[in-house]
Amino acid sequence: MGATPTPGQAGSVESLYPFLYADASDVGAVLEEVRRSTVAKAEEIIELRRRVLDRDGQRLLACAGDMAERFGAGGRLFAFGNGGSSSDAQQLVTLFLNPGPGARPLPAYGLTNDGAVLTALCNDIGVEVVFSRQVAAFGAKQDIAVGLSTSGNSANLLRAFDEASRRGMLTVGIAGYDGGKMAEIDSLDYLFVAPSASVHRIQEAQTTMYHALWELTLGQLQKEVATLCAWESPVS
Repeated sequence: MGATPTPGQAGSVESLYPFLYADASDVGAVLEEVRRSTVAKAEEIIELRRRVLDRDGQRLLACAGDMAERFGAGGRLFAFGNGGSSSDAQQLVTLFLNPGPGARPLPAYGLTNDGAVLTALCNDIGVEVVFSRQVAAFGAKQDIAVGLSTSGNSANLLRAFDEASRRGMLTVGIAGYDGGKMAEIDSLDYLFVAPSASVHRIQEAQTTMYHALWELTLGQLQKEVATLCAWESPVS
């Protein structure tokens, strides 16, 4: 059994899921509240995705073109984030490594995958260097650095972007709220923001963003391969 929520915690949960605190004897009312809550959240994320598409659709396409160019030149992708954003970074890496039937796997690495490296850096130096030290060790000019943060304020991401930029890497940030400190640094080539105050909606929109980047990048690479094959084919 979990601990009983404090009054403040209970109030916070109740505001998100009021149907959990409804009269359990009125099943019909509870189910209707569940339906309304689900529809409202779905409408909220759909609208947020529309806003992101309207504002950043062309920039997502441009970023994918730059990523495809780096991959085409032998570059690799390094993705990183903290907490839930670490899981998103690992998912992005998985998409490129395992793109599905007929697509070429692309070299991608998650910088939170090695627990020994992370704990050594945290213990011996500090959490603020867990990504920048790895970028410094592995990153090269043709590579790509993608960092995800709900707040946009993670100090270890900011340091990693600075290090990647110094090395000439393509730098891509994905944030929420108003972009946080990621919106203030000069070391990002692209910053995509899910403009919401809800962590839940931000993370859902960020998932859509990096899936779009992955699909667009694969599409750009397939176009380049098709163009090259057509150029190299003998004229009949």
